[in-house]
Amino acid sequence: MNAQPTLIDGRLHDLGDGFTVRRLLPVLAARHVGPFVFYDHMGPVDFAPGRGMDVRPHPHIGLATVTWLFDGTIRHRDSLGSLADIRPGAVNWMTAGRGIVHSERTPPDVRATGQRMHGIQVWVALPRGQAEVAPEFHHHEADALPCIRQPGVELVLIAGTGWGAASPVKVFAPMFFAEARLDAGAGLVLPAEHAEHGVHVVEGEVSWGGLDVAEGRMAVQSGAAPAIKASRASRVMLFGGAPLDGERHLWWNFVAAETDRIEQAKADWREGRFPVVPGDEQEFIPLPG
Repeated sequence: MNAQPTLIDGRLHDLGDGFTVRRLLPVLAARHVGPFVFYDHMGPVDFAPGRGMDVRPHPHIGLATVTWLFDGTIRHRDSLGSLADIRPGAVNWMTAGRGIVHSERTPPDVRATGQRMHGIQVWVALPRGQAEVAPEFHHHEADALPCIRQPGVELVLIAGTGWGAASPVKVFAPMFFAEARLDAGAGLVLPAEHAEHGVHVVEGEVSWGGLDVAEGRMAVQSGAAPAIKASRASRVMLFGGAPLDGERHLWWNFVAAETDRIEQAKADWREGRFPVVPGDEQEFIPLPG
């Protein structure tokens, strides 16, 4: 990454029923930003009554997945027996480590009435020395997360450290992940303790280091970060951290420093050696290809 912010457009994927996902990381310009190796912007989509999200059970290794919603409800189940409905303002942090299986679905009562779905999902690569830790799942309600207020700015620190605060979410390397709302003309300085930074504009438009970042776009940079300034009322996601400790291989839902570990995970899923998800045992996503 460059010291000056670099613009990222991402790629739009249509998942059906009007549900689109814009994948912003990884791209050629930025395979990772801090420990963030994958970044999806989901929706917004309005599901009609009877419709919803159904991500069948699937495995992960070597990463933590993070879900952050602006609208809607998602029911998380995993092979540890975790069951949690995530709603706007709360955070689900799932550490896959040596292996976990989970599903994400619209709860039956919400499906019956329909809902708007809009949010962010990211993958955070675990440090090499902790890639094989035992899997964990943690759910934090909105009132547990630090809120920072500055003139014209309201910010929620989802994970990591920044702006003199620390989130209670368990992380494995220096990082920050936050949502900020800025009034038109308001400015915000990014955390100086982190070496790599990303800005994703969910709504509105901001200026960052002389670069105009429009709605739906992302920009990334390394080194001392310039402040962002809102050209109009904006909602932005801010993220980054220490540089990743080496490259990672990403294949399907697996992240690893070595390709042999990816091959082992493929074989384990193909041969049914991953654990099942209690309460969601009847379906699964087959190994691609």
